[in-house]
Amino acid sequence: MCIHFLWQEMRKNKCIPNENKHLNTKFTITRTLFLDIHPKNTHTHNHPTLHPLHKFTTQVIFRLGTGIFVEGYKLSITPKDTTQYSVLSISNYQVSETCSSPKLNDRSQYQRKLQPIIMYDMEACPFCRKVREGLSILSLDVTFHPCPKKGLRSRVRIKEKYGDDTTFPVMVDPNTGIELFESDDILAYLFKTYGDGVVPNTLSRDNVLVQLSCALGLLPRFNRGLQAKYSNPPSLPLTLYSYEGSPFCKVVREILTELELIHTQVSCPRGSLNRQRLYETKGRFQAPYLEDPNTGVELFESKAIVEYLEKVYGVVETPVKYM
Repeated sequence: MCIHFLWQEMRKNKCIPNENKHLNTKFTITRTLFLDIHPKNTHTHNHPTLHPLHKFTTQVIFRLGTGIFVEGYKLSITPKDTTQYSVLSISNYQVSETCSSPKLNDRSQYQRKLQPIIMYDMEACPFCRKVREGLSILSLDVTFHPCPKKGLRSRVRIKEKYGDDTTFPVMVDPNTGIELFESDDILAYLFKTYGDGVVPNTLSRDNVLVQLSCALGLLPRFNRGLQAKYSNPPSLPLTLYSYEGSPFCKVVREILTELELIHTQVSCPRGSLNRQRLYETKGRFQAPYLEDPNTGVELFESKAIVEYLEKVYGVVETPVKYM
């Protein structure tokens, strides 16, 4: 539906220069809208933690793209403006993505005054995935404290504070003092407090397929982002521009979880003003994008980010002989 609307708008505004390019152009639009892929970056990197793209698109299909678009997502054709982020440019026009939600637009005026939501979760957890999708839809800043199995840091602290029976995710909102433990309760709170009040059907507790699709979507990646690895964490949290539903952001979040690296996510789904903010500061938008205040390193590209995190904060297991 989104692609059809865009195609009709471009035909109406005479943005399509040659009818013979119909198929190639429409394919490029479809690929760009859903995966943030540019034609020159469509190859799969050869890296042990990176897998073929089809294993990630399975998750998008199962979850119907939940988390890719901001609440109140709006697509339009506007005159070309190089100071504004756009998903596609053709001739003198560009495809602009905006947010039509009044509450989200009002919140954008004081977003930087809000403290990030604090989440204790792990990447390979279907209940945690649901909440991350909601956070992405609401374009919220979130500080993640990864709690993988056998983790020695945030997971231990949460168990000590709330008891051994505590399950994940756990949310703490420093702006209101609210602490919540159940994924459905967290989602209801987030959309009431920071959204338009209604939890989308693809996240609703009344939709019996939500939890099943979240679990099935994780199968192609199996245990990635579930078990802790040895690491040497930094003193300051990392910053990651990311959003749920992106296959390239997922591989970065998996290694962040496994290494138990605390990081603040600037959520940037399609239509989010956070895309424009990154475009203004860096002259481009691409997710994931990592900033490490501990070393001053700034990186685009999932392959580069994963290699950096493993080399800087990962610890190679060196078993002692004869033990």
